[in-house]
Formats: sequence, C-alpha cells, structure tokens
Amino acid sequence: MKSKDGITRICLWSGPRNISTTLMYSFAQRTDTAIFDEPLYAHYLHNTKADKYHPGAKEIMATQEINGKKVLDMMMGKHNQPVVFFKNMTHHLLSLNRSFMKDVVNVILTRDPKEMIPSFAKVIDNPTIGDIGYEFHTELIEYFEKEGINYVVLDSKKILLNPKKVLTLFCNKIGIEFDSTMLNWKAGARKEDGIWAKYWYENVHQSSGYLTYQPKTDPFPKKLRPLLKECQEHYDKIVEKAIG
Repeated sequence: MKSKDGITRICLWSGPRNISTTLMYSFAQRTDTAIFDEPLYAHYLHNTKADKYHPGAKEIMATQEINGKKVLDMMMGKHNQPVVFFKNMTHHLLSLNRSFMKDVVNVILTRDPKEMIPSFAKVIDNPTIGDIGYEFHTELIEYFEKEGINYVVLDSKKILLNPKKVLTLFCNKIGIEFDSTMLNWKAGARKEDGIWAKYWYENVHQSSGYLTYQPKTDPFPKKLRPLLKECQEHYDKIVEKAIG
C-alpha cells in the first residue's frame, strides 16, 4: 500500500525479542528500501519510568528525538526511497495520535511468550506485560478493525520455519515484489542500528541470514509464570491471524 506521495511506509509494530531486528536487516538488503531502527524509543523512555531500568537509557534520550510528534512527522515526511521500513515497538506508541496509521502498512510481529519472555528477562529483570507488548498488540488490532485499517500479522516462528514463503506472502500482500536478497546479509552491525544495539543485537550481528528455528528446551522460569499466563491469552488471539 502506497501513501499519497507514492511511498510504501512499512510500520512494524513488534514486541521485544521477536526477530524484529532480523526482519529489519532483511529489508535493509533491498536496494529500494530505507530502514529506521525504533525511532520512538527515546519518546517512550522520556515519558515512562522505563528510563530507570532500560540499559543505555540516558544515552538514547540524549541522542534521539524525544518528541514523539516530531518523530511521526519524520516518518510521514519526505524520503528518498520508494519503500521505508520503520522498526517500532508497539509499547513505544503511548498516547500518540494514531491517525497516521491509515496511510502506512501496519505489521504486527509476535512471538510465543514461552520463548520470548525468558529471552527478554535476561536483559530486563522482572518484566511486566507493559514492557513486552502483547496487550498493546490486541488493543491495536481492535483499533485497526474498528477504524477499517488494514494490517498484517507475522509470527516469528512461522518466519523462521520458512522465511522465503512468509516473506513472499507478505510482500505480495503489501504490493511490493519479494527480493531474494532479503534472505541473507553480511554478519556484523549496520550503520542504522540504534545505539542500544550493544545490549540487544549480539545474535543478529553474528548472523548472516534467518536462523533455523530452534524450540526452547530450558525449563520456563517459575517467577515468570504469572506473566506468561497474562500474555498467553493475548498471543493466542494474535497468532491465529498470522499469515504463512
């Protein structure tokens, strides 16, 4: 779906640890696409208590725009490429005006909380449902359906099981051609990485393509079980809408 200015703006609305950075790296391989890494992160930190426990928060807020409205203006402004990919965390939206969403490709990226929560908890101790996006995802879906806004749901596991199939379906659905270069890249960091990459992107920087899906075998942490129960009902509703 193109905006009135002819640009296809892809807004990924993800939770953390959902292969969102992998998907961003994938789209970065396209010669027709510009990528932006979590442009609303500083806005989120500035307006919540997350700045007290997110690693690198002060540095992020010192180097990234904290005014969410200005960030949205940038996203909807002029760009030099016909496709623009914005990797966002759903919970970074906060109370921003959502009217821009009718003019972008909205993509919800989810992951089984049994696999995501332990991964996130390795960086953020004692996470809450507000930190990881599941409730915000179902709320966003309700908003899209109420307002008649199209959206696509992607599930991390389905992508990893068959990246070519799911990416081809996704590209066809949003009106751009699938490009096989999306399946591989050079290992290492990218210039577009947020400054928080040193805390979160180690696995992606070691990769050169989509990793083979590996189910988690470690026992789920007992202290995180209440959070899992809280998230599971949201995930079950979300994942049934996933393509692929």
